Amino acid sequence: MKLISTTALSKTLGIPAKELFDHLQKEAWIKKEGEAWVLTKKGEEKGGAYKESKQFGRYIVWPEDIELHISSTTSPQSSQKLITATVIGKHFGLSANKINFILSELGWVNKGLKGWVVTEQGKKLGGVQSEDKKSGIPYVRWPESIIEVKSLVETVAEVQGTTHQAESSNTQNEDVTFREKFIPKHRSADGHYVRSKAEMLIDNWLYMAEIVHAYERKLPIEEDVYCDFYIPTGKVYIEYWGYEDDPKYLARKEKKLEIYKKYGFNLIELSDKDVQNLDDVLPRMLLKYGVQAY
Repeated sequence: MKLISTTALSKTLGIPAKELFDHLQKEAWIKKEGEAWVLTKKGEEKGGAYKESKQFGRYIVWPEDIELHISSTTSPQSSQKLITATVIGKHFGLSANKINFILSELGWVNKGLKGWVVTEQGKKLGGVQSEDKKSGIPYVRWPESIIEVKSLVETVAEVQGTTHQAESSNTQNEDVTFREKFIPKHRSADGHYVRSKAEMLIDNWLYMAEIVHAYERKLPIEEDVYCDFYIPTGKVYIEYWGYEDDPKYLARKEKKLEIYKKYGFNLIELSDKDVQNLDDVLPRMLLKYGVQAY
């Protein structure tokens, strides 16, 4: 049975991590000792356990399919006060405009002709579509707990040039191990150091096609997973699958694909055969997501 962290479980359930911690404490499954959460006997009976990480120390994990009966008062759509991007911005020391672009980067809102529109992923986090009564310009309101969602906190930290550590997960450990094993040694035309010749060819193709892209961008989710390439225009993720004869790599691939499917991300998958024909393959695949090449 797969065990996942409390934060990862909150994402699976579609509720903020703080709401889940509060619920587990209320049910007496966990309790606070100093600055750390510890399991109670009841929590252990429900399947809770501890996991050790060299990077993050000891933390609590739960069966992925654990049954929880959470009342409406702990859901994102509860009676929490709803706040705007302006209020969120004040909390993080950023402008409302910058916050909306960060929310767009996370895939929680889309920019309309005027204003912002909540996405399906944003709705799962409690986003409520609203509009200005005078101008009719759309905007999104959020539960106050949104400011504690891990992916938002991490992205804001990146924008501000600070760091943020959070709970680890099984997927993260595997992804980090893989990335540490294969060191980036190939320098592409735009200065990125990538891990293989195939990735260098993909990076060079995107650069020559004048498509803005990032290499090894962390997915905007609770799990610590990194894509090969990310294209902000169209919010497209690209994964190059090599090492197809490696069982561990294939297992990692399947887990990543499950995550892409879980969150409904726009994904382009490339094989060695595709890399040999990027001029024919990539323009067609990118156009599917509204990204035009050449």
